[in-house]
Amino acid sequence: MDPGQPVGADPAGDPASGDAAGQDMLGFPPALQALWSARQPQQFKEEAWRGFAALDDPRTALLDLLEGRAAPWRKGPSLEAWLLRELERWLQAQPPLGPSQGSPGLGPLQARAARLLSDSPPSLVEPLVRIFQLQDADRGSMLALVHRLHQEGKFKEAVMLGTKLRLQLELDLDMMSAPLLLQDQLGLVERYVQGFPGLQRRLLALLDSWCRPGFDVGVVARRFPQAAPLALEKLRPRVLTRQVLRLQKRFGLDPASCPHTVAQQRLAALRYLCYKRFVEGSMSQEDWADFVRGLVGSSEWLQGRLLRLLASRTDAATVARCALDLSLPEAWLPATAATELRRLRLQGRPAEAPSQDTTGCYYQLPIARKDVHVLASWEELARHEAELLQPGQVVALDLEWRPSFGAWDRPPASLLQLAVRGRVLLLDLLTLSRPEAQAARALCGLVSRLLSDPSVTKLGYGMAGDLKRLAAACPALAHAPQQLQGGLDLQLVHERIREAAGPAPGEARAPEPRGLSLLVQWVLGRPLDKAQQLSNWDRRPLAEGQLLYAAADAYCLLEVYWALCSQPARVHLPGDLARSPEPPGPQEAAAPPQQVPEAEAEAEAEAEAQAPEIPVRAFRVVCDSMLQGLARSLRLLGADVLALGSGEDHRRAAEVARQEGRIILTSGLPYHTLRSQVGDGRCLRVDCSLKATQQAKAVLRHFNVRVSPADIFSRCQACNCDQYLKVSQGLMTQLVGLSGQEDPSSAGDQAQSQDTREPGSAPGETPGLTYDPPCRWLEAAELRASAPATLGNGTRLQLAGVPAGVLRRPGLRHFFCCSGCGKVFWEGSHLGRMASQFQDVLARPPGPPAPGPARSPPEGAGPRPDRQ
Repeated sequence: MDPGQPVGADPAGDPASGDAAGQDMLGFPPALQALWSARQPQQFKEEAWRGFAALDDPRTALLDLLEGRAAPWRKGPSLEAWLLRELERWLQAQPPLGPSQGSPGLGPLQARAARLLSDSPPSLVEPLVRIFQLQDADRGSMLALVHRLHQEGKFKEAVMLGTKLRLQLELDLDMMSAPLLLQDQLGLVERYVQGFPGLQRRLLALLDSWCRPGFDVGVVARRFPQAAPLALEKLRPRVLTRQVLRLQKRFGLDPASCPHTVAQQRLAALRYLCYKRFVEGSMSQEDWADFVRGLVGSSEWLQGRLLRLLASRTDAATVARCALDLSLPEAWLPATAATELRRLRLQGRPAEAPSQDTTGCYYQLPIARKDVHVLASWEELARHEAELLQPGQVVALDLEWRPSFGAWDRPPASLLQLAVRGRVLLLDLLTLSRPEAQAARALCGLVSRLLSDPSVTKLGYGMAGDLKRLAAACPALAHAPQQLQGGLDLQLVHERIREAAGPAPGEARAPEPRGLSLLVQWVLGRPLDKAQQLSNWDRRPLAEGQLLYAAADAYCLLEVYWALCSQPARVHLPGDLARSPEPPGPQEAAAPPQQVPEAEAEAEAEAEAQAPEIPVRAFRVVCDSMLQGLARSLRLLGADVLALGSGEDHRRAAEVARQEGRIILTSGLPYHTLRSQVGDGRCLRVDCSLKATQQAKAVLRHFNVRVSPADIFSRCQACNCDQYLKVSQGLMTQLVGLSGQEDPSSAGDQAQSQDTREPGSAPGETPGLTYDPPCRWLEAAELRASAPATLGNGTRLQLAGVPAGVLRRPGLRHFFCCSGCGKVFWEGSHLGRMASQFQDVLARPPGPPAPGPARSPPEGAGPRPDRQ
């Protein structure tokens, strides 16, 4: 049939037969099939609309067509789905045509449409609901249809249909959601209860009941044998607890509605506290008992679990002492512990053995105790304000708060430490931040002036988080994070140091300090003593050990800053770090930084300089499953990277490395095993505390890998394929239309206005950069006729992430698609952003940049390093 031939005209030219066919939808699809196969969406639309106009009742004809279909439905786009969408648009463009809502004719059509829903693919369900107004149809028949789908084991289809027909309030939530929860479809259940607060509370209660002690999820699974649970381990209380916590926050519900989840969370906190007290030994008995008492309360179940934890980690004497401190029932104790408890009650509890002197092991506060002041009134604040706000002053800032151990609440800050040279001020926030008090106004005024004064350098470690918590403690300081001027976050400096130092060496060693304590050890020679970090900072008065810990936590920032300013090259930093007056003299500064000896550092640098340079496209590695972000970053730069999947045995990395000559990048314990299987220089342990881009830079420097701007996006981040195809804008528009997505030509002006920039005008682009990978054009003949968006090798193009506005962007001439996974990319500003992000490892070609406008692509549906 000729695509331009009017619908209903007989191909042989017989007008009589054309009149008959004009009323018969069954003669309609062949004409459209030709246009569908020819990939002509606009002509398809025009022909369909002419056909609809020629029919007395297009809706009835459409039902005839769908009911007459004999072939089973397949996944993917279909001619029927496109036809339904075109009919819906055509109906919206027409004046109301009978039968109208409430007339006798619509009911039978709704009944016929409802019967089709049970066997229709999802792409047909929503158009059918809207075209035949099924949300207003007889509720009884619609409920019966949903129940029938559920009884047939089509649980997902039943929930989706119930959602589209807005039947949630008339269906049993437990019956509808339980099978989907067994199949790890919680997201679908969340959409089912969206907009229904009562159902959200019932869903939370259901999940909470699955967290109760002794609950067997297998009982639920046996009620729904057709659900075929995918992984019952995902429904264990520990895993479910995290989901309930997330939903509780999302729905804004009271934690009291989830008592079993609260108990499970407190049990996890008890395990952590027992580990800190009896394995690490990093908590005092007084602090431990204080926190445990608050967690256990009067819950007999938690008391029993606590005793089991104590019995597994300690001896009978310790169990007895803990039972005495916490007033646990003697009848629940093991016999030996009960005997020891009775002895303690008669003789009295012995004094705790003095703690071991660790003065020489940790950083020590270099100022006298008399120079540490606790401020709890507005008069004391006023007395020290001039000292803090002196122009050119350097002030270190830190906060302490009561540990929450995963509890529902987020404890406010209890103490604000401000350190200047020779003095530390400890501001009691619990007293000073009380509302309707003069001290609260004085506190907010002082902090606001300090943060907003650019002449005063403020030091911190993780300042953004501290300022947010400070704002939560004092509502008047809600804008504190935005007020900060003249701040220096030493956590960012620390990241630069670790990145420049390269990956951590692989030698076995004891657990080392982390965070600020590690930075203090690197720069000043000794780590911080964090024994008081988990103490109760809401207790008043604070213990002497807490005061000294808080003072040292702030003052060490000053000493680290002074050391970095005096010798930045020793820790791989540029010389412009200093942002304050000259650091103190030798008599005031701390001991010099204890870094790698200069001779050793020079030898190491010389060895790296002598390592042969490797082009990034010849750099072949295999990453373990914990380094997915690093794998994507290295692929972005052109490296050939294989990544193990989640749960895949790490020994697979050694097998791949031997077979394909790859280098292993790993993190954590498997390092020594893997290195022994591939030899020296073929396995590297990566620092997991660094971000993916920082890890990538460290790896490239370690192996002396050369990356040029032309290497960026030369390989697919998702699948590691390096074979791209160019797709013309016209062909891409046709493919998007034929894939069953929104018709690009009918999208609104808003989408167009959001993405119509010229390729060279997007912010963040780098002049002189071009993207033109060596790849050939995709021809329409290479696509499969049965599936228009499928390449000849079976790869299906991922068109769902291509916005309609991009298809109409002026100046956009072509797209790129990965021949391995089908991911689609287009010209945008991403190349410039990535070149800027990795500019310190890019090797620039000599000479001036090539003339011409800057172009930048791969921006599209795939994952991006800046979103990891």
